[in-house]
Amino acid sequence: MTIRTGSTTTASLRAARGLRLRGVTWLIWRQHRATFWTMIAATAAGVAWIAFQRARMMEYLDLYSWPHPKSDDWIQGFTPHIQSLHQSGYAVALVPGLLGVFVGAPLLAGDLENGTVKLVTSQSVSRVRWLSAKLGITLCVVVVCTMVLSLAFGWWCGPVKATPVLSWADDPVIDSTGPMPTSLTLFTVVAGVAIGMLLRRVLMAMVVTFGLAVVVQFLWGYFRLSLGTVATVTTHDGVAAPTLRLPPGAYLTDQSFLTSSGRTIGWSTCTSEPPGKAHAACLAKDHVVGWSVEYLPLSRMFTVQWSGAAVLLAMACAVMAFVLLRSRQRLV
Repeated sequence: MTIRTGSTTTASLRAARGLRLRGVTWLIWRQHRATFWTMIAATAAGVAWIAFQRARMMEYLDLYSWPHPKSDDWIQGFTPHIQSLHQSGYAVALVPGLLGVFVGAPLLAGDLENGTVKLVTSQSVSRVRWLSAKLGITLCVVVVCTMVLSLAFGWWCGPVKATPVLSWADDPVIDSTGPMPTSLTLFTVVAGVAIGMLLRRVLMAMVVTFGLAVVVQFLWGYFRLSLGTVATVTTHDGVAAPTLRLPPGAYLTDQSFLTSSGRTIGWSTCTSEPPGKAHAACLAKDHVVGWSVEYLPLSRMFTVQWSGAAVLLAMACAVMAFVLLRSRQRLV
């Protein structure tokens, strides 16, 4: 027979209470529980899909003694796996925009539009504390979900991202692995909250946030490779097509003719001349002796991603500071 003392019972009750959400935290979770559980369920489903597809891919690669295949025959039948990788990568890359539109924009705009803010701010809880809890809980769920998806997709494409079938600079890889999904999501969600606070209408805030997410993705896609330092190799063995063996996973960015003086000219030089002696004479007139090839090694992938992530995180912190400061002055 077990006898429980009063102190033991009190300690057990305190431990049980400590595991429960209380106060503002409970209120925020209760208000947005449908959104939070949807994100968690979608993340779990996405990870399960990735794990299933990776198992199929590794089963195929094991038939060719991966990771040291004796020939390139495995490439011929790898097309279905590449298609699955690209489709899933694009789906993960869409997550930041979707969360910004459907989570960030309505988060505060909905409360402002239906008057919930007036009820909350009339209680003993301050506006800053309520908004900090709202942002904190939402961003925690968002960060965990996107980070798990990013790690899972990186685990899937990791074995083949340094092979000819998949380039690390492709949109589905560089935008869906590492810190990029998390940093993009943080910025779009926080920006959506700021837009909703300013516009005070859910639908309008969602439309504007969608436009902002598209612009950010476009700018990132246009400038991202410029964040990596380009490596250059040259040849001096004539004007035949360059036969350089670049490092595994290297991404070719540019190639041009190399002259005897070390100057480079465009590879389209003398294309107006017919192949043969006329073309060779045209190149000889420019003293072309070989090729200059520029590429980004696989190691630059981390530089590109973390540089872009640092910029996005700084912008997200600035927007979050604006939201909190404005909430101290005027929110209702």
